[in-house]
Amino acid sequence: MSDVVIKVGDRHIRRINEEIQVACAAGQRIVVRNTLSRHNLGIGLPDGAELHFEGSVGYYCGGLNNGATITIERNAGWGVGEAQASGHITVGGYAGMSAGAAMLGGTIHVKGDTGPRCGVAMKGGNIIVEGKIGYQSGFMSHAGKIIALGGAGASCADALWEGEVWVAGEIESLGVDVQVLEPSAEDVAEVEAILEPLGLNDNSRDWRKMISGQRLWYFESRDANAWLMI
Repeated sequence: MSDVVIKVGDRHIRRINEEIQVACAAGQRIVVRNTLSRHNLGIGLPDGAELHFEGSVGYYCGGLNNGATITIERNAGWGVGEAQASGHITVGGYAGMSAGAAMLGGTIHVKGDTGPRCGVAMKGGNIIVEGKIGYQSGFMSHAGKIIALGGAGASCADALWEGEVWVAGEIESLGVDVQVLEPSAEDVAEVEAILEPLGLNDNSRDWRKMISGQRLWYFESRDANAWLMI
């Protein structure tokens, strides 16, 4: 079956997304052209859908993904893959702030850098960034892994819950209540297994694994001042 080509231009986003959903229901692979960095493209795509964006996209591309495979040729604005339940999103260039915000599962693979708060409030899945993650990445991450191959900005892994942030490369500074661990061989093997299907595994990397220090987990009003100073 040949690809379906959908052109964006200045057309209404609702109409474009309706056409995408119709093509998904027909089991067709979709190529989206003339994207003009428009926002809210490819929202709520179903399991098994395949979608390729030529060029760059704007905010919230691939949000609420429910199992689709999405490739973005160039850059993405903030919130790519927001609240993704499952599926795989590849960004060929840079991803803006809050990539993978509140995601529940699946994989987001960014070949360039990301902006601030990558993986904010994520609740599962994996975010792999070949470049550098921006400041406060992993903020209040509840579960899942953020894996950065090119370093991290300031306040890395701030206020984690049970999420993990893995960084190979320089970290500008750590966030609040972060515990940095020397990962076990088993932990490293798990991360390398995530990277292997992407052709990124390399056993020579010097990993730092960041988890919560757990001081922020327990709040008592009588200790409010001490809590705020953590």
